[in-house]
Amino acid sequence: MAIYKKLGRDSSGRKALFRDLVTDLFIQERIQTTEAKAKELRSIAEKLITLAKRGDLHARRQAAAFVRREQVTEDQDAIQKLFSELAPRYAERAGGYTRILKLGPRRGDSAPMVYLELVDRA
Repeated sequence: MAIYKKLGRDSSGRKALFRDLVTDLFIQERIQTTEAKAKELRSIAEKLITLAKRGDLHARRQAAAFVRREQVTEDQDAIQKLFSELAPRYAERAGGYTRILKLGPRRGDSAPMVYLELVDRA
């Protein structure tokens, strides 16, 4: 029995989904998704922020192996934002870097929709 939700995907599709979602979360600091995806994504995002708080080269390479290289600005990508902005923001925090805000059902299929956002965002 799996201890995680499969979300109707095979392992490579699930990993690609979470890579895209966590990259978007770090860039935009708030994303809208389904409740099931948000609950699974929360643990991944919190582990990556904790990794970024360590700040050494090995932690940066481990995070870069998962987060996609998408541009935040022309001189900063998602990994740089994670290590230069988000890690110092949560340096004093011992966990709980994300929150889930419920929005209600999606119009097409009534899937419960939520906002997944980083706490203490600008």
